Amino acid sequence: MSQKLFIGGLPFSTSTEELSQLFNQLPGVESVAIAIDRDTGRSRGFGFVEMITSEAAADAVRTFNGTTLGGRTLTVEFAKPSAPRGKGEGFGNGGGYRAGRR
Repeated sequence: MSQKLFIGGLPFSTSTEELSQLFNQLPGVESVAIAIDRDTGRSRGFGFVEMITSEAAADAVRTFNGTTLGGRTLTVEFAKPSAPRGKGEGFGNGGGYRAGRR
């Protein structure tokens, strides 16, 4: 079963290709993505790498967590499942604000 990794601390100039080259030093990379800000089109400084197996993911965490890329220290950890968004959250309902929040 595949395992997604969170990659934090990326230099904002890091491309998907650069991140892919880094992680492809190990076998088992399934996909690579960098989070992009919708408004600016620029990197948000983090991304995700999906590994084919949990063993490959654990090896990637051991290998790359704490290493530097472009002068920044990477945080590589198992991604946490995203929580389901309920009514009143997100941009489709109330402009991105929860009711009662100011």
